[in-house]
Amino acid sequence: MPGTPTIDGVLNLLGLEAAARPHLESVVHDYIAGGAADELTLAANRNAFDRLRLAPHVLVDVAQRSARTAVLGQPLAAPWLVAPTALHRMVHRDGELATARGAAAFGTTMVLSTLSTTPVEDVVRAAEGALWFQLYVYRDRGASEELIRRVEAAGVKALVVTVDAPLLGLRERDGAHPVALPSAFAAPNVRADQVIEGGDLATTFLRLVDPALSWRDLAWLRGCTRLPILLKGILRVDDATRAADEGIDGIVVSNHGGRQLDGVCASIDALGPIARAVEGRCALLMDGGVRRGTDVMKALALGADAVMLGRPILWGLAAGGAKGVHAVLGMLAAEFDLAQALCGCPDVGSISRDILAD
Repeated sequence: MPGTPTIDGVLNLLGLEAAARPHLESVVHDYIAGGAADELTLAANRNAFDRLRLAPHVLVDVAQRSARTAVLGQPLAAPWLVAPTALHRMVHRDGELATARGAAAFGTTMVLSTLSTTPVEDVVRAAEGALWFQLYVYRDRGASEELIRRVEAAGVKALVVTVDAPLLGLRERDGAHPVALPSAFAAPNVRADQVIEGGDLATTFLRLVDPALSWRDLAWLRGCTRLPILLKGILRVDDATRAADEGIDGIVVSNHGGRQLDGVCASIDALGPIARAVEGRCALLMDGGVRRGTDVMKALALGADAVMLGRPILWGLAAGGAKGVHAVLGMLAAEFDLAQALCGCPDVGSISRDILAD
């Protein structure tokens, strides 16, 4: 896209990790890159996209194209958001502020992690209002309610509740080199009495997050906020239909980037059956393995309203701060625009299941 910043030597999102690596301590690189156990699901997230084939329409007027869309009333310059990831100041000195500025400059929404290293109020301002918040429900429900009220007051537009992490997955790369919460910047969106400052992330997570969270808690959650609520981490059709039946506003089909239970299916493989089951009753997003504009086309063809980007954003942040994040989003946009033209889909609404080969 004209005017989009670039990252030297990087042609596409697959080349970002190599560009980022010189800017990162090895323990931080491994924390971002790693998956659970044998990393089978981490690999599957990419391989599953490669198995899908496109069947383009021809003789369609694609002289004018648009990638613009909206999810839950949030306008997006293209059908993707920035996925929630933790501890951005370990990646770049400007942390989540840089990520939010890069996303805002492109025209998309950032989903801020509970375990961010920047206060939510500051990130809302940097995001120019286009911010959602990812929530881990704490053992201390009073602390959770306090945080929900705080992010709503700050101007967050939606709440994304992670439901696939009652405990942390078996992250063996992290076990060899534990990631600590640096004392210089702990977790300002977590109440101070709940953080083990300088302690390892796994111990802090175990202390914070409530493994007893269940379907019966959705009513409590609804009573805490007027914000739209999405559930992130759904892979089963029955869970998706129950979420829709319960009136949840959105679902994120996700295996946590291959970082929770190794051996589960790729997110893109779960997407189609879930889309058919929920039949448009709630917003539908997915994450895991998206690296090409054609990946976005495939996800939308299977029924997603948008996708989320995780690791590529962190690699771009490491390599170039806010401009690096903007460059990542711009590279994907250029590929998606070309895919729209070559698939005969001039706008997002024209992308349907029939552009996938049987």
